[in-house]
Amino acid sequence: MTTETPDWLSVGARHVWRPYCQMKTAPAPLAVARTQGCRLILEDGRELVDGVASWWTACHGYNHPHIAAAVREQLDRAPHMMFGGLAHEPAYRLAARLAALLPGELDHVFFAESGSVAVEIAMKMALQFWINKGVGGRKRFLSFLGGYHGDTLATMSVCDPEEGMHALFSGVTPAQHVRPLPVDAASEAALDDFLAASGGEIAAMIVEPLIQGAGGMLLHTPETLRRLRRLADRHDILLIFDEIFTGFGRTGTLFAMEQAGVEPDIVTLSKALTGGTLPLSAAVASRKVFEAFWSDDAGAALMHGPTYMGNPLACAAAAASLDLFERGDWRGQVEKLAQALREGLEPCRALPGVRDVRVLGAMGVVEMDRPVDAALSDRFVAEGVWIRPFGRIVYLTPAFVITDEDLKALVGAIRKVLAG
Repeated sequence: MTTETPDWLSVGARHVWRPYCQMKTAPAPLAVARTQGCRLILEDGRELVDGVASWWTACHGYNHPHIAAAVREQLDRAPHMMFGGLAHEPAYRLAARLAALLPGELDHVFFAESGSVAVEIAMKMALQFWINKGVGGRKRFLSFLGGYHGDTLATMSVCDPEEGMHALFSGVTPAQHVRPLPVDAASEAALDDFLAASGGEIAAMIVEPLIQGAGGMLLHTPETLRRLRRLADRHDILLIFDEIFTGFGRTGTLFAMEQAGVEPDIVTLSKALTGGTLPLSAAVASRKVFEAFWSDDAGAALMHGPTYMGNPLACAAAAASLDLFERGDWRGQVEKLAQALREGLEPCRALPGVRDVRVLGAMGVVEMDRPVDAALSDRFVAEGVWIRPFGRIVYLTPAFVITDEDLKALVGAIRKVLAG
């Protein structure tokens, strides 16, 4: 085992601007040499059990041979081509498969590279939907406390302004309506009254179904989604489901919306779409939304086109990931994970400073009563696991294929570190 800092890290560290950290004071990142299964293998020879699946993406584990083979085959055929005026098989076949998997009339797939951009596109679709229909004044969005939808300029405006990371940009981002979720009859009535007064200026409401992820891993019930669908229909407002975190099995169903039996007008997808291999996202619109753009008028078109949209390598990876969902027992894996997370994390409820313990599908959370110390990550590394807390949250979102032994290491490390 070597303890020397690799040359690529010491040379590159002077030039790389890292995410979500104060560069002057943050400790150096861990140097990873390779990945395998549910493990990060560091340059110094240590192996860490990955408890967060690289921001919830690597649902099948790292280096899955079926996905890797699909990408290699596509690499030899065509790594990329512009999507304007050209078509290729991986994107068109993937779009058809996604449309078949999604419920109802979510049939029209607009590809992008990142989750934030997919949400921006969904917002742009919603705004132009009303413009194309000749309805004026629909220029704002309704989002919800505890929500998080990305770090780009428009998406920051629909994040929770108090709990999010974007308070510095207050007054710069567009002003939106941010309200409590309608979790019961009283809050539904309050939101109904608000929409009766202000709905005429709202293009769409946006929500993360069942789990509000980076806003604090907050849970709500399927009935909340049904309430939102009722209110959207009553006040003639588009409904956007942001399934970037919850999509592709994390909550126990392929899409979280399935548990509510309702569908949005637009859904955004990313993260686990490619099984954690290549960047790809999508905003998928219903026929109702798409038909507002289907016109003899060129000005009614959606004028948007990310350079790498529909990248063939990423689409091949996504198709291979969907193969694994179709053929594998991921539902059984997630159910088993949920039970193990409940049993393994429940003892944390008795530890000092613990405010709540909650589990849904392949996601487990220990919420503290105050922000966690940044040094906690180092203590987890010392226990042989990679867990990256944020805010008051210590959480696990492991790969669905994680072994019992590795999962025990994760929950055991959380219990030990939080116990002091």
